[in-house]
Amino acid sequence: MYRIILASGSPRRKEIMNQMGIPFQVVTGNVEEVSEEKIPSDLVQALATLKTQEAAGLLAGKAVRNEEQLIIGADTMVFYKEHALGKPKDEEDAARMLAMLSDEIHEVYTGVSILIKDKTGKEEELSFAVCTRVSVYPLSREQIMEYIATGEPMDKAGAYAIQGIFGLYIKEIVGDYYNVVGFPIAHIYQALLRKGIDIKKLK
Repeated sequence: MYRIILASGSPRRKEIMNQMGIPFQVVTGNVEEVSEEKIPSDLVQALATLKTQEAAGLLAGKAVRNEEQLIIGADTMVFYKEHALGKPKDEEDAARMLAMLSDEIHEVYTGVSILIKDKTGKEEELSFAVCTRVSVYPLSREQIMEYIATGEPMDKAGAYAIQGIFGLYIKEIVGDYYNVVGFPIAHIYQALLRKGIDIKKLK
């Protein structure tokens, strides 16, 4: 029976796991999220792998004999014309990002790293990236400032949350909605199913 470890403290990712009825524990460290990768899909996968490896290292000292583990890490970034938009540094930075996204199409990439550890201690890593294209309605300066005043964009990549108030300004998405939230759970589920692991039944 696998113990599922979520290598993320993100409230959104925890909420999605709970919504899907998947049992899990959270294990996170203070890993420095830095990578020299330039291609969006490679960059987010590299950052997700850092999180998974950090969690694996923390768990190693508390290993339970013959325990099967699934450690899942993820990293989400917004890209506009190949420019990465992380979390805004301040309100001015948030306004800059939102003005860029206004009346435009951008991409949201989530990298996923899954470390599968069997009873013998043998490890296998799965890594992939998911991309969703997002189209935003035109935003006035007033709308941008009103949105920033809610505080919602300040801890979000690209300075917005599709599942929050900013949903009013989303024109269209092409791809996985949950990927934009930050956790492409269906892709994760299917990847593990292909390995013969059904995380819905690990209770």
